[in-house]
Amino acid sequence: MEECIFCKIVAGDIPADIIYQDEYILAFRDISPQAPTHLQIIPKKHVPSLVEMEEVDFPITAEMVKAAGYLADKEGISKTGYRLVMNCGEHGGQAVRHLHMHLLGGCQLSNMLG
Repeated sequence: MEECIFCKIVAGDIPADIIYQDEYILAFRDISPQAPTHLQIIPKKHVPSLVEMEEVDFPITAEMVKAAGYLADKEGISKTGYRLVMNCGEHGGQAVRHLHMHLLGGCQLSNMLG
């Protein structure tokens, strides 16, 4: 997807502070952090959103969660806690049409969701 900013990051066409990658996943620091630790975890394969996932893509979400656990530990927030967020669609607040997970932590986050 030549117009997808996350695909351009995966391809190396746009610089990012990449802190993790494996065969399926890439993670980088958010350029507009909402918490002291704010990472974006994305699949290297372009998947527009959770709603548009095909069954063959379901394991990607497990890989994203696995990477999030590793990164939370690496960032030193696994013991104090963190939040994982996946926005879906316009009303869900999804700003980039490429499946992504926010990992937020490093401070007390609001109890908005309980």
